[in-house]
Amino acid sequence: MDAPIIHIVDDDEATRKATSRLLAAAGYAVHSYASGDEFLAATPSHAPGCVILDMRMPGRSGLELQTALAQREDPLPIIFVTGHGEVHDSVQAIQRGAIDFLIKPTEPEALLDAIARALARDQADRATRIHQRDVQKRYARLTEREREVFVHLISGQLNKQVAADLSISERTIKLHRARIFEKLEVDSMAALVRIAVDLGVAPSELTRD
Repeated sequence: MDAPIIHIVDDDEATRKATSRLLAAAGYAVHSYASGDEFLAATPSHAPGCVILDMRMPGRSGLELQTALAQREDPLPIIFVTGHGEVHDSVQAIQRGAIDFLIKPTEPEALLDAIARALARDQADRATRIHQRDVQKRYARLTEREREVFVHLISGQLNKQVAADLSISERTIKLHRARIFEKLEVDSMAALVRIAVDLGVAPSELTRD
């Protein structure tokens, strides 16, 4: 995985330079931008890191940029900084998933702590998304009939019960079950149920009448 980059988005040049120097001295790779549009245009959507984002800027506001970033496949965690301490803005920012909301001038220790938390969040979220995409990719291998059998199996039914419900032989169900296990890369019913959980479907919703 590429090394994380700390992105500073602030229309105040002095703030960008001071923050960049602080973070570079702390060993971070840093990129800075004078506006949200500049940041969106220059930043790869899949690169790891986090964003230190000014709340109030000409053009696109911090909250508007937060909304735009949330639409990306791999959204970066955000640390808001502002010279305006409006409670309403901070509540909105945190409710939308911001790591922290800091008032300028930010204390170096508070900023570095927020960055550490943001990078930890980014790493964990990426691992979750990678796993989820892998699960979806494996599930896409199943045929329509195998998905139907999968539904019954994770509902706790035995092979003979599935066979009766689907009006096919128990031997055929066993073959489908073996293929399902192979394609989903699992070796137990417990692992199969975990796949169902990862896919976001509860067994009770899958049981046929």
